[in-house]
Amino acid sequence: MPSFDIVSEVNQVEVRNAVDQANKEVSTRYDFKGSDARIEASDKVLTLFADAEFQLDQVKDILLGKLAKRGVDVRCLDHGKLEKVSGNKVKQAITVREGIETELSKKIVRLIKDSKLKVQASIQGEAVRVSGAKRDILQECIALMRKEITDFPIQFNNFRD
Repeated sequence: MPSFDIVSEVNQVEVRNAVDQANKEVSTRYDFKGSDARIEASDKVLTLFADAEFQLDQVKDILLGKLAKRGVDVRCLDHGKLEKVSGNKVKQAITVREGIETELSKKIVRLIKDSKLKVQASIQGEAVRVSGAKRDILQECIALMRKEITDFPIQFNNFRD
C-alpha cells in the first residue's frame, strides 16, 4: 500500500552556517564597531545580543537574510520576547521548531478526512503518515496540503509504493 510522511525538519548544519555567517557580518560592520552584538547558538535556541533594541532588530534582519539564503524556512522560527540584560543591553531568544506539533497534526488529519480523498492519515509522533490505494490519490493529497498549510513549513518524505 503506497504511503508517505508529512514532517517538518530543519537542516541544523545550514542553521549553524547561517549563524556563523551572520556573526562574521556583524563583527565586520561599521555600525556595530565597539558593540556587544552577537548571535549564540545552542541546541535549538538562537540567542541574539545587542546594545540597543534597534541594533537587535538589525542583527535579526541579518540572521533572517542569511537563513533565507541558505534555504532554511524562516517560518520555523519562534521569536521570543525582548529581555533587558543590564543597562541598555537587550537579548532575544529565537527557537528553531522541528517536528509537527499535536495541534497541527490533528488539523492535517482533519483536512485529509474532510477532503473526501480515499486515504488514511495517522499521527506517528512528530509526523503524519498518509497511506492510500493509489499513488495518484497520494499526490492529490500532497497538493492539497501544500495549498492549505501555509503558516508552518512541512515536507513530504518516505514516499513508498
